[in-house]
Amino acid sequence: MSKLTHLDEQGAARMVDVADKAVTQREAIAEGRILMDPKTLAMILDGEHPKGDVLAVARVAGIMAAKKTHDLIPLCHALNLSSVKLAFTPEQEPSSVHVEARCKLSGQTGVEMEALTAVSVAALTLYDMCKAVDKGMEITGVRLLDKKGGRSGHWQAG
Repeated sequence: MSKLTHLDEQGAARMVDVADKAVTQREAIAEGRILMDPKTLAMILDGEHPKGDVLAVARVAGIMAAKKTHDLIPLCHALNLSSVKLAFTPEQEPSSVHVEARCKLSGQTGVEMEALTAVSVAALTLYDMCKAVDKGMEITGVRLLDKKGGRSGHWQAG
């Protein structure tokens, strides 16, 4: 197992110095899911939610969150993202919305945290938009699926 890169030799937190790293194409894909009552899912899909198009709002929230990851996670670098895409897939069994985020850039550090943050905030936005009708929703399974670029190369979840 590799050493933790955000700790110095004395164990103090530090921001990783990426100045000498090569600029490469980097991409990360993350996923998560929000479980909900079937009536809540139907309301979202039928466009009958009183707050409007909740998936559109969650998409914008996820994109904004990816762009602001460095403001939320203390040791993340501010990145110049070239692309952030979110996809929402409704699922009947179990009643849920699958959220997937794909982040890309040309840079010296990866975009895993941005993809994970995008998924998390998109799911939280769905919760916020729907909590008046379904307080029992559950956000689950937030994880990295795939990352490309950099010294460590390509990695995929098993």
